[in-house]
Amino acid sequence: MAAQLDDQDRRTPLTGAGRTIIVGGGPAAFRLVEALSSRGLAGRTVTVIGEEPVPPYDRVNLAQRWQPDSDLQLGAPELWQADGVELRSAERVTSIDPDRRSVTTESGETLGYDDLVLATGSSAWVPPVPGSDLDGVHIYRTIADVDRMRNHLDSLAGKEKPEALIIGGGLLGLEAAGGLVKQGLGVRVVQSAPWLMPSQLDEGGGQALGRLINRLGVPVHGDVRPELIERSETGGFVITLSDGLRLSADLVIFAVGIRPRDELARAAGLEIGPRGGVAVDRACRTSDRRIWAIGEVASLPDRGCVGLVAPANTMAEVVADRLLGGEATFPGVDDSTKLKLSGIDVAVFGDALSSTPDCLDVVYADPARGVYQKLVMSDDGRTLLGGILVGDAAAYASLRPMVGRELGSEPASFLAAAGAELPGATALPDDAQVCSCNAVDAGTIKAAVHEQGCTDLAGVKSCTRAGTQCGSCVGLVQKLMNAQLAAAGVEIGKAVCEHFAMSRSELFEAVRIAGLSSFTAIVDRFGSRSDDKPINRGCDICKPMVASILASQRGDYVLADGRGTLQDTNDRALANMQRDGTYSVVPRIPGGEITPAKLKVIAEVAEDFGLYTKITGGQRIDLFGARLDQLPDIWQRLVEAGMESGHAYGKAVRTVKSCVGSTWCRYGVQDSVGMAVELELRYRGLRSPHKIKLGVSGCARECAEARSKDVGVIATDKGWNLYVGGNGGFTPRHAELLVGDLSDEMLIKVIDRFVMYYVRTADRLQRTAAWIADLDGGLDHLRDVVLNDALGICADLEAAMADHVDNYADEWAVTLSDPEKLRRFRGFVNAPAGADASLTRVNERGQWRPPLAHEQSRAVPYEAVLACGPTIPVGRPG
Repeated sequence: MAAQLDDQDRRTPLTGAGRTIIVGGGPAAFRLVEALSSRGLAGRTVTVIGEEPVPPYDRVNLAQRWQPDSDLQLGAPELWQADGVELRSAERVTSIDPDRRSVTTESGETLGYDDLVLATGSSAWVPPVPGSDLDGVHIYRTIADVDRMRNHLDSLAGKEKPEALIIGGGLLGLEAAGGLVKQGLGVRVVQSAPWLMPSQLDEGGGQALGRLINRLGVPVHGDVRPELIERSETGGFVITLSDGLRLSADLVIFAVGIRPRDELARAAGLEIGPRGGVAVDRACRTSDRRIWAIGEVASLPDRGCVGLVAPANTMAEVVADRLLGGEATFPGVDDSTKLKLSGIDVAVFGDALSSTPDCLDVVYADPARGVYQKLVMSDDGRTLLGGILVGDAAAYASLRPMVGRELGSEPASFLAAAGAELPGATALPDDAQVCSCNAVDAGTIKAAVHEQGCTDLAGVKSCTRAGTQCGSCVGLVQKLMNAQLAAAGVEIGKAVCEHFAMSRSELFEAVRIAGLSSFTAIVDRFGSRSDDKPINRGCDICKPMVASILASQRGDYVLADGRGTLQDTNDRALANMQRDGTYSVVPRIPGGEITPAKLKVIAEVAEDFGLYTKITGGQRIDLFGARLDQLPDIWQRLVEAGMESGHAYGKAVRTVKSCVGSTWCRYGVQDSVGMAVELELRYRGLRSPHKIKLGVSGCARECAEARSKDVGVIATDKGWNLYVGGNGGFTPRHAELLVGDLSDEMLIKVIDRFVMYYVRTADRLQRTAAWIADLDGGLDHLRDVVLNDALGICADLEAAMADHVDNYADEWAVTLSDPEKLRRFRGFVNAPAGADASLTRVNERGQWRPPLAHEQSRAVPYEAVLACGPTIPVGRPG
């Protein structure tokens, strides 16, 4: 059919004018309208008819809908208000008449067209399992589906921890599982194939992903299918699997696959693909030359239907070009996929399943870390053909554009085991694809900088669309843009994001001088503007940064005045979320010094709530495994015992580590414990660009490892030596000596100045080591500022720190004193419940924790908990 239709195109070219009707209101329809509008409609009218009651929205990020105030709408509302464009939502097309070139809607209205585009997408497929039609059995596909599940969960608010069963271990199923885990549910996954994501991952990658999913507290039942769904006596469900296992659940969700919505095309007599979908040629035209098909409903030559956003966008661009008189053709499918599920990275690109004849696989696997990486190379081991990255996908953005090219180094050197420098932005040729969602190559991004004058990320994204869909390429786009600006001798802008043209330090000072106290006021005053209208929605970069700035400056409750919506999950909960969806409790232990009475309270809390306990490298006791609704009860007891938040969840001053010093050690020359306690109580709760750690050693033997800290203090027989700019992590660095032989009073004064200067001038998420390195003049400049007052700001820095000390209040004590603040800890799936004394051993060392969801519904032997991973021997899928 493709050759025949291409001949027809040449014989009868289109003029570009006329009436275009698009059936379907999803992302593909949006992209087509956007593409047509950006080129100019040239007298053409476009009508979009969609069944859903909302404008086209971003299905890639559907999991965000678990937050009811999330906005997934694609594009600006003005797109649907433009001349020549009409959007009809909540309306269904019931038939197509190709002979009369018309469509009929459910209301009986008939609309004529010159060109018709089918963008009907696909529907969630539910296998014929008895009981799959019961009320409370859901599918995961649309906004309405997620809203129905949220309403279902509201009805379960009385349950301590509702349990969900996800049927389907592909992209959609795991996305649904991640959303439910974040809502506090116990989750299981049933997968008919022997491993997860079998369409994208090989056996090694699927098994590695299965182990990681299990570590989240989400068991995976592989190589089994549901055979019967029944109502249980408690109103939930009992699901019988093909291996005879019976599972209980309060919520059942099918996410097993999709089927193209081709019923309109079938009824109209259009040619259908071998496995469903509307057959199209390389121009995305169907067997009727006035009807086109794009997105998941289109069956491509030699490929069939594809359920990915990148090919849908490309098809929309092809049809837009054809409708306006062009000759574009579909270039092929990019199967690249990147999934981020509760901190688990999975990326697939190119020939990931090694289908190329004589190809070579270079594999690195570390089951203990949960990492599996595979690069597929040509038979000579030089050209990259594809890859799979599970558990560590940092190389995805750099390696994916190199598919089809020589890496220039041994393939193994790019895997996590070696940690070699990844291909950089300057190494990318112009035709290397940077953004697969929107088919943007490196040359297009370079041209946006050199020819269109784009000097910031927002401008490049606007000009090229790169990074506007899934966002996985944004880092590479930024690097590529910066490289071009540097090569052209242009000063690289320091805008924190597209919503603020200022750097973090500039915004910090602007907010301080203006005395602003809310995100809305700040973005109205200093936000980037488009057509004289402020962009006031913010993003994941600027919202938590503004929250941090306000917390640093104002010293009041961190979630006050609506700032809770700006914070990430950890700050909103005043606790760190862990792999299994529970939270950690970290009371402050200043300087590592603690009384037996407080130790006793911590032990009692750990026993009563079944928490795993761990003494950390920061000389604190961390308690793991608390549910969100348990946090207030736990902290009530800790606060009553005189303890307070350790701020392990915030970008703030964390700990001050100390040795025993002159109090006990025969080598100690200063009271390191007393100084550590004084410093920790002084700087506790101070919000900063990144976390800050301090250490105090009582002598030169350095038992507190102070030089590995952001601020390190080492005792001498004359006073204290002060070191700054050390840190651990991925790039460990020793702190450097700032000044020596300080008195107690002068030591505190200099640390005040140093810390506050860092808080005011560092970039977002910049550790002190990198900040000092970026200062013009480095350590010498810093010494000049905080010791010699070269900028005349030392008195201001000291006053700012004194204001913080005077206004500090423990966040958990403030929370417990206000019933309104406590409401955020009583979510609809975490209603208060009585104490559960049933505990489960978490390891062979005798630690205990509350039972996970799957252990509450069915007893699981301790050995099975340890043996997380696929429960069925793995083979090839049928």
